[in-house]
Formats: sequence, structure tokens, C-alpha cells
Amino acid sequence: MERLLCLVIGYIFGLFQTGFILGKLYHVDIREYGSGNSGTTNAMRVLGKKAGVITYLGDAFKALFAGLFVRLIFGDSDILFVLLLYTGLGAILGHNYPFYMNFKGGKGIAASSGAIAALGDWKLLLLALVTFVGVALISKYVSLASLCVLTGFFLELILFLVWGIMPNIGGSSPIEACIIAFVWMIFAYIRHKDNIKRLIAGNERKIGQKIEV
Repeated sequence: MERLLCLVIGYIFGLFQTGFILGKLYHVDIREYGSGNSGTTNAMRVLGKKAGVITYLGDAFKALFAGLFVRLIFGDSDILFVLLLYTGLGAILGHNYPFYMNFKGGKGIAASSGAIAALGDWKLLLLALVTFVGVALISKYVSLASLCVLTGFFLELILFLVWGIMPNIGGSSPIEACIIAFVWMIFAYIRHKDNIKRLIAGNERKIGQKIEV
């Protein structure tokens, strides 16, 4: 029951679509341009860098706030880490598939970063930041950097458990924690399937390319 409640809480918070709202202020539905989603990268390409930054912050903080809210409710739980992962999954689903937008939202990367921050472990957040910046600078592909962050997050949880760096991962349910992280990663790949095809074909848009509206 706790897990389901956290999933619902995350989904409700995830429904706040920063990029879509900003687009409406510009009298543009950003889902009709560029990649067709309402996330950070498309907002930046369609509306500009400032809008992109605002979109990222809004989408990241909604997941972070969802996690903080769950901490207020279940702060003493021995599976708090797992509950926060469920909350993050809910926020990702709410962002990716908002019911009031015909389930057409973003790709969940900004929300994922906020959910990672909500876990409260600086090592995971730092590794996510270093991975994204490093891959983005080298490859110039935001999509590739995004996928590497979620793949890295899943592998890091497994390695940290094996190496005993974070023995408290998941409390009494460490395997469950890794499974949820795997689900995070799978949703990232699902939402980036077109990007993956373009990366393979060599025609994925690079950082700095702007969409004319």
C-alpha cells in the first residue's frame, strides 16, 4: 500500500508540465515542433535557452518536492529508499504520460534527476551530473547523455551494493530498489527510441541546433 501511494504521489507531482505551460505563454504548443515532446531539450530548441533552463528546473524540482513530501510521510520507514524510488517512478510517469495531455508529455530525464536528488545521497547525484556533462561535452548529444545517466544510475546501485559502499540501499529490500532503478532506465529508453534510431543513423540533432517556429 505504501508503494502504491508513493507511486500515485509521484504521478500527481509529475503532472506539472513546465515546458508545455511555458509554450502556452509564447502561444506555442511545443509538442507540435521539434521532437514533439514537452521536455527540457525540446523547450530549449523551440523556445530558447532561458525557457530550456526554466523547464529543466521546474521538471526537476517537481520530482524533488514529491520526494520531500514522501519523506514527511514515511521518514521513519526502513524502506524509505525504495519508497523514494517508487515516488520517482511516479513522477517520471506523470511527466511522460500526463492524462490531461492525452498521455503525451516529456521524456523524464529532468524528472529523473530531481528524483535522484530526492534520494539524499550526494554520490548518486554527483555521478549523474558528471556522467551527463561528460557525455554531453564529448558527444554533443543530449539524448545519449540522458540515457547514460539512467543506465549509470542502475549500474551504480548494483555496484554500490556489491562493494558495500551503500549497504543501506533499499533497507530490507535492496533487490527491489535495483529493479525499480532498472524500470527507470527502461522508460528512458522507451521514450528515447526515436533518438536511438537517429543516433545509430548518425542524424541525431546535436547541442545548439534550434528549431524554427
